[in-house]
Amino acid sequence: MKEFDVENWNRIAQYNFFKTYEDPFFNITANLEVSNLYRCCKQNQLSFSLACMYVALKCANEITEFKLRFKNDKVYLFDLVNIGSTVLNDDFTFSFCDFEFHKTMQEFDANGKKVLENHKIGIVFNAQEDQLGIIHCSTIPWVSFTGFKHARNGNEGLQGIPKVVFGKIFKENEIQKIPFSVEVHHALMDGYHVGLLYKKMQQFIDRL
Repeated sequence: MKEFDVENWNRIAQYNFFKTYEDPFFNITANLEVSNLYRCCKQNQLSFSLACMYVALKCANEITEFKLRFKNDKVYLFDLVNIGSTVLNDDFTFSFCDFEFHKTMQEFDANGKKVLENHKIGIVFNAQEDQLGIIHCSTIPWVSFTGFKHARNGNEGLQGIPKVVFGKIFKENEIQKIPFSVEVHHALMDGYHVGLLYKKMQQFIDRL
């Protein structure tokens, strides 16, 4: 990572406006059309949930603003970020696992399955509180939600880590869709950048 030049940023006014907000985060939730992704996973024996994470992570890494973080009251840009996700345990509690970025969905799937296997052997809660080069992810496969609110500890505005959530897949007019929530720090990005993430993800899925 390297320090980001905030002073010469075209968003310097927006950055200064939002960085001291008590609650600087905003959330957008919309549906992604995932028929192609679901079919691809079935044909290639890939995990659909891992595939969703891969698409989000791949596209987020293509957008500078999704790789910006706060540290010691400065902004830093990561070359690459990974993803950390909640994982459901057998007793219906949950833990967190880290998934490293890989260039292909197949590689990400293979690595992700190893991570999940190792997690079952030695389950640790691992709240990931000391990591910055990461995107926080959750999956709520029981609900096709239309909005989402995250629990906050009051200090997360000092980090600016994006949070994404996938919901329950559903069909609408024979098209498979999934709710996707994105919550980000407004000093580091705007609605345009979140919209760009949705656009990149949908375009990637449509090309499968």
